[in-house]
Order: sequence, then C-alpha cells, then structure tokens
Amino acid sequence: MFHFFSNPQNVLHLSSRVLGVGLAMLLAGIYGAYLYGGHLSIVALVSLHAMTIVGPTLLKIGYVMRLLAQHRLSKPLSAAVA
Repeated sequence: MFHFFSNPQNVLHLSSRVLGVGLAMLLAGIYGAYLYGGHLSIVALVSLHAMTIVGPTLLKIGYVMRLLAQHRLSKPLSAAVA
C-alpha cells in the first residue's frame, strides 16, 4: 500500500479521481437537498445534506494530494553520493 503512494504519478491519478467524486457528491447533494422540488424520505434528505459536507472535504483532500504530487514530480531526483 505504501509503495502505491510513493509514486507521485499514482497519487496524481488518485487525486483526480478524488476531486471528481468530491465534485459529484457536492453537486448531487446541493441539487437533492436544496433544489429538488419533490418529496424525499428523511433518510434521503439527511444523506443528501451529508453529501454537501463530505463532497467539499473530498475536494480539499484531492487538491492537497494533487499539490503534493505535482511538487514531488517537479523536484529533480537527487543522486546518491558514495
């Protein structure tokens, strides 16, 4: 598992997915919780309101992952000194 996160390309790809899922959850939560005009059960409403909290959280995590991966990709590899 740690080997996966040691490769900045893997982290960059994962961050794109996390950003996409976070954005989808945020938009679905906003639409369902505030804009949808139909009747929903209380469980559905609570879930949609929770999505408006979890979605931005995933956006922030994905953004930080992207920044770290891009920073690690821009650093030159240091040669080992014998």
